[in-house]
Amino acid sequence: MSAGEISSVGTAGVAPEHLGGRGAWFRRLPVVHQLRQSVGLQRGMLVAGLVLTGLFVLVAVLAPLLAPYGWSQLRDLDGAFGAQMPPSAEHWFGTTVGGYDVFSRVVWGARTALLVVVVAVASSIVVGVLLGLVSGYFGGWLDRVLVVIADAVYAFPSLLLAILLAIVISGGQSSMWGGILAAALSITVVFIPQYFRVVRAEVVRVKAEAFVDSARVLGTGSWRIMTRHVLRNSTRTLPLIVTLNASEAILTLAGLGFLGFGIEPTAAAEWGYDLQRAVADVTSGIWWTALFPGLAIVMAAMGMTLMGESLNDLADPRLRSRARSSQVAGDVAETSVEDGPTKGERA
Repeated sequence: MSAGEISSVGTAGVAPEHLGGRGAWFRRLPVVHQLRQSVGLQRGMLVAGLVLTGLFVLVAVLAPLLAPYGWSQLRDLDGAFGAQMPPSAEHWFGTTVGGYDVFSRVVWGARTALLVVVVAVASSIVVGVLLGLVSGYFGGWLDRVLVVIADAVYAFPSLLLAILLAIVISGGQSSMWGGILAAALSITVVFIPQYFRVVRAEVVRVKAEAFVDSARVLGTGSWRIMTRHVLRNSTRTLPLIVTLNASEAILTLAGLGFLGFGIEPTAAAEWGYDLQRAVADVTSGIWWTALFPGLAIVMAAMGMTLMGESLNDLADPRLRSRARSSQVAGDVAETSVEDGPTKGERA
């Protein structure tokens, strides 16, 4: 074989990016990697979750461009909107009993929900991971105290705890950022024990490994061992918890608003509050004020739940191998039916 032929074969068949092929870095991305692993129902659930979650995030980010009116706007150049107007060309989802445009409130409510989810989950991760890392690595009386506190908070009803903390944090104020921070921080306290328990259990397991003992023998400090060796191997399951907690944060925020502890309509749009105000409209046959905020809550929570459950199944080797084996068996059966000789051909 000539040098030119060798070079052509090498160019065509060699996987350049470290034996992974062209675009291997893209295939190794977290969600893309799981999407390539998934088959059958798992893939359908994951795709549906990604589509719904992506739509929710896109609407929240583009809310100023998508919403025709502000969240507290009651009139335009033609005058006041009117209360409980049915869906029309001017108001696609109708208007509420207070005269607000339902479509605009739903779109702006997505931004409020996204801000609360981001603040709540990010704060929970930082505090919960730090406490779990310290508690699991050092142990002793500090570990016992933190475990007791986490169990006590985890055993308390989450919605009731969120209500109490929302009242204490907000202090009766209903400003946009005050209400968002109050709701987010109240949800944060509920989520911290989950991250604490998961990270602590992983740290207790990882710190007994041989590579941690080797680093300790070489004179590496505790802080460096915790951050460089233990932490990296103790947070692999956190993305699964984040997706499930994000959906729970949306439902908790909606529950706070529905019970009257959320954000006032003049401060920001919030789906739970709009749903609570629309309860009386349903008995009068006015369906649009409750249907669209309720659908927004369901679709956003369902998207994140489907994504989280799919990632959880893919993280379990037993479920992943079972799904792959069933898929392979189906492919083999289909191939044998298509390629096998017929009865007349055998004769």
